[in-house]
Amino acid sequence: MKKTSMAKLQTAKKTTKVLGLILCLGSLPLVAFVTGCAGDRYHQSTGEAIDDSGISMRVKSALSNDAEYKYDGVSVKTFKGTVQLSGFVDNHAQKSRAADLAKGVEGVKDVENNITVKD
Repeated sequence: MKKTSMAKLQTAKKTTKVLGLILCLGSLPLVAFVTGCAGDRYHQSTGEAIDDSGISMRVKSALSNDAEYKYDGVSVKTFKGTVQLSGFVDNHAQKSRAADLAKGVEGVKDVENNITVKD
């Protein structure tokens, strides 16, 4: 009788270990999914990357649709709502106008105007 009780106890321990292992392995994809989408101050979350992509497209559109100047040499990058303008323009008025156009786009929190004037 004692052997049967010991065998049942060992089987229960093995079953508990296997169930614990299955639960741990089963939760790994969930943990990776939840933490993989989160951003911090140096990395964008998935949602922020999508938002920033839309902001960049809207800023580029605003620059290309400007009636006053053409901004072929200007690059637009966005990180967490902050737009960075870089490239070359012909005069200071064109540089200022590019920043003003970018600031007027929905979703833009700040503009870093790194455009260089070709004097």
